[in-house]
Amino acid sequence: MDWGMKNRLARIIRPETGRTVMLAVDHGYFLGPTSRLEEPRKTIEPLISYADALMPTRGVLRTSVDPNTSTPIVLRVSGGTSVIGPSLADEGITTPMEEAVRLNVVGVALSIFVGTEHEHQTLLSLSQLVTEGQKYGMPVLAVTAVGKELEKRDARYLSLCCRIAAELGANVVKTYYCDGFETVTKGCPVPCVVAGGPKLNTEMDAFELTYGAIQNGAVGVDMGRNIWQSPHPVAMIRAIRHIVHENATPKQALELFESIKNG
Repeated sequence: MDWGMKNRLARIIRPETGRTVMLAVDHGYFLGPTSRLEEPRKTIEPLISYADALMPTRGVLRTSVDPNTSTPIVLRVSGGTSVIGPSLADEGITTPMEEAVRLNVVGVALSIFVGTEHEHQTLLSLSQLVTEGQKYGMPVLAVTAVGKELEKRDARYLSLCCRIAAELGANVVKTYYCDGFETVTKGCPVPCVVAGGPKLNTEMDAFELTYGAIQNGAVGVDMGRNIWQSPHPVAMIRAIRHIVHENATPKQALELFESIKNG
């Protein structure tokens, strides 16, 4: 692995802990103005300093992220579908590698849709991105997307998705937490980060998801709605960091959350 690739990966996954808290703000590329992300700049500004990496699209990066930030960017480069279209799986590459380099990002992210009618095109897109990433020293994060079929999030399916992504050359895989998650990470020879998914019912649910993921082999989370849809987003991201980087329990994370919230 070349120096540039190693350096970029070290900016996503902190060498001191071997873990990461990524903040996902790319939801608008298929959901439009999502609740609490209607004005991306207002959502991002209070949170970005607590994130190890931020995951936006190029449009939100240019319009809503301060270029003076020291927080690394992992750029969403796939899309082409919407929540009202016939299939969220019909994605292609929307941002060329040269533009990602010009934007000085530390990684690029693309969704794969294993088991759908668009499996072939999304896996070939991943392969193409990996080839270009090797040329430029750019890490590729593969997202094991399930579209609207959330019931697919079981260990057998996610193990298949993660292993295929790694086999095709992804440097990091973003996937979902599930029962038996240790089998997912065991079968994936590259680091896994866990998606927060739709907003959970309580803060403790998000803390338990994060804790379970870390205990079962994930190197961190790439969380969005469970942070910025919280009434107390700064307290939420700081509590998530407490679990990921300081090995806190869900109970300890909740105590920190309440302490910051009540300030």
